Amino acid sequence: MDDDTRLPPVAVPPGVEDDLRRAGLRLTAPRRRVLAALARRGHATPEEVAGEVSGDGGGRLPASTIYRNLESLASAGVVRHSHLDHGAPSYHLAEHGDHLHLVCRGCGTVLEADPALAADLAAGLRALHGFAADVTHMAIHGHCERCLPRP
Repeated sequence: MDDDTRLPPVAVPPGVEDDLRRAGLRLTAPRRRVLAALARRGHATPEEVAGEVSGDGGGRLPASTIYRNLESLASAGVVRHSHLDHGAPSYHLAEHGDHLHLVCRGCGTVLEADPALAADLAAGLRALHGFAADVTHMAIHGHCERCLPRP
């Protein structure tokens, strides 16, 4: 078992412990470390979380532990994830709020935008197809201003 007692206390967002309890989970040391890694990184793939956790001064966490904790934290509503490309999902703390991901195909930069910008799209999908789209956390691919092809 890893000795996480040497780590400084990690603050968790308000309500996280209650959300976990409601989901039948505890706020374990590995979950605290994963949450802290996400708080430091903002958005991160499981591999990026593993890299962040490996440098936090605690013991090694196996990749399977990181994946399981991300899944359980997402199930409890404490973290959210998006698929920005065909690779691993990107996770972030739920308190980070809803936003669109604007993913540049040129340089890979990920920008955030207000989901209200997609309200007309969601309304059109509902009107034309009877489909209620959740646009609060989708990825839109294109080119950032720097990579935009010039005529």
